[in-house]
Amino acid sequence: MRLGFCGSPSFAVPVLDALCDAGHEVGLVVTRADRRRTRGGRPQPTAVKLAAGRLGIPVTHRVAGLLDAQLQAAVVVAYGAMVPAAVLAAMPVLNLHLSLLPRWRGAAPLERAILAGDETTGVCVMALETTLDTGPVYARATTELDDKTLSALRDELVAAGTGLLLGLLACDPASWPAPEPQVGEATYAHKLTDADFELDFSRPASELHRIVRLERARTWADGRRLVVLEADVVEGCRHPAAELHGDVVACGEGGLRLRRVLPEGRRAMSTEDWLRGLRDGAPSTLGPSRAP
Repeated sequence: MRLGFCGSPSFAVPVLDALCDAGHEVGLVVTRADRRRTRGGRPQPTAVKLAAGRLGIPVTHRVAGLLDAQLQAAVVVAYGAMVPAAVLAAMPVLNLHLSLLPRWRGAAPLERAILAGDETTGVCVMALETTLDTGPVYARATTELDDKTLSALRDELVAAGTGLLLGLLACDPASWPAPEPQVGEATYAHKLTDADFELDFSRPASELHRIVRLERARTWADGRRLVVLEADVVEGCRHPAAELHGDVVACGEGGLRLRRVLPEGRRAMSTEDWLRGLRDGAPSTLGPSRAP
C-alpha cells in the first residue's frame, strides 16, 4: 500500500522501518517541527524526521499535506497533534496507541499505567477520530506490567503493536474487519510534569519504586540533584522517612535500596561508587528539603 506516516519520538521509528521493510511505500512523513532540546541550543529535528531522511521519504510539518500525497491510508504513532477531519474523511487513518483503551487515553498512557500500579496494559490499533483516542479498535494485545521499566514496556508494546498493524495492512482496507467500539470507563493520561518525578520519601516505597521505573526519578543529596535509575523495595525498614542508611533510604512504609544513580554533573554509576566518591561522606537524608 501507499501510506502516509505521522509520528515524532524515537519509539515511532521502528514502526516506520517495519512498514518499509514489509514492502509498503511510505509516500510522506508528517512530524512535529524542529525545536530546541536545550536552552540556547539550535532547533533539532524529531527522531522520525531523521529516520525519514535516512529512508529517503519526503517530510512535512503540515498534516494537511497528506491530502495531496495520493495515499491509500495513513498510520499515526505518537504524532503529538490532532489530525483534522478533512484528512480522516479522505482516507483510513490507523493509530497505534500504547494502552488498553478506553483506559489511559491521552499523552502519557504507559507512564500513568505504571504510576497507578496497573497489573496489565497493552496496545491498540484503532481508527482515528477527531476526538482524543475515542476511535473503535481493530486489534489489541495485552501484557503484564510486573516491574518492567518504561523503556522495556514501551519496546515490548511497540513490537506487539507493529505486528498487529502489519497484519491489518496486509489486506486492502475494504476487507478490514469492522472495528469494535471502546467499552468501559475512560481514564485520561495527562502529560507528566517535573513534580511527578520527584521522590517524596514520606510515601510508601512501593509507590516510589513505580516512579523509579519511569527512569527519570529524582531527589536531592546535599543540595545537588540525584537521579535514581534503578532501585528495589526493602521491607521492614523502620527508620524515619528520608534517612539514608548505606544504600537504603527509609520511606513512609519500607525502604528503597538505590542500585544505580546519576549524580548531578556526572555519569551514571552504581550507588556503591557514588557513595565511595563523596568527599564529605554520605548525606544523612535525601529529599527536597535538601534542595537549594
